[in-house]
Amino acid sequence: MISVIVDDLALTQADAILRPATESLGPTSPAIANLDEKAGPRFAEQRRVASPLKAGAAVVTGSGDLAAPFVLHVVVQDQETTKAGREIVRRALVSAWQRATDWELGTIATPLVGVDSGQLTVEEAVTLLAETFPAEPKGFPTELHIVVDRDADRALVEAIVRRIS
Repeated sequence: MISVIVDDLALTQADAILRPATESLGPTSPAIANLDEKAGPRFAEQRRVASPLKAGAAVVTGSGDLAAPFVLHVVVQDQETTKAGREIVRRALVSAWQRATDWELGTIATPLVGVDSGQLTVEEAVTLLAETFPAEPKGFPTELHIVVDRDADRALVEAIVRRIS
């Protein structure tokens, strides 16, 4: 099930927050840097990596001070890939849903991946989320909450989700 909510991603109740990331799990936009600040210093420690990750990968860490206990990092930028293109985001999202299954994470809250960094349009981001999210009623993940900042954004994203579904 996919729903669209107006909320602060840091405060959203879910099993995990999906977070776009660079190869070193750094933020991909000012909005994600703001999320990292809200997560606090413990989160900075939890997202350290020994070596750079490839674009299209996904990893799970603790969430520091966020409301959700886990963060699903989707790597959409690496040294070879400075732009979060559609295929990289698609691969990263499929990897994220596989990690969610492995960790039995039911409810995932996500921003529109690639939109804040200016790499994807709202329509492209929503389409990728809807097309890749597992449609099976059994197993994990079970729910996807697309988190937006404003009611106007919610109406737009809901219309795109309805059209795709």
